[in-house]
Amino acid sequence: MTSSQPAVPSASPEPAAHLAQLNVATMLYPLDDPRMAPFVEMLDPVNAAADGAPGFVWRLVEEGTPDATGLRPAGEDVIVNLSVWESQEALWDFAYRSGHLEVMRRRRDWFARHVEAHLVLWWVPAGHVPTVAESLDRLADLRANGPSSRAFTFASAFTATEAAPHLEAASRD
Repeated sequence: MTSSQPAVPSASPEPAAHLAQLNVATMLYPLDDPRMAPFVEMLDPVNAAADGAPGFVWRLVEEGTPDATGLRPAGEDVIVNLSVWESQEALWDFAYRSGHLEVMRRRRDWFARHVEAHLVLWWVPAGHVPTVAESLDRLADLRANGPSSRAFTFASAFTATEAAPHLEAASRD
């Protein structure tokens, strides 16, 4: 005769969450300046690579255009990049192990060096599409308070479980 023991619950599973990211860049020249041409030429191929990357979920685009370079919610000379990924690893792989890396290597040709945080990561409930306002709020939080489970960086990452209180708040909004 065998004894049946009730299953011992394991650690709670990761919440159904995706990783959102916002980065901002202050242009050295207007987007239509010839010195920005190499950057502009890379936009379509890099965005297409993102769209097809494993773990990619969504990215911000301006209505009627293939990208968000015309949106200027952080200032006339600041462009924003906002996207959602299935995991931190998926975003890292795209950012640092794809053609996107070439853009990053050349960023000083086109963009000013930031003295404060220009990239913020945060967990969102799966299916949630972050707004630009929400994203800028997370960046402001990171700048004001440093990394937390609400707003962090690759170097100071938090898990979706650690961010669970913020996920619950986002799902109510």
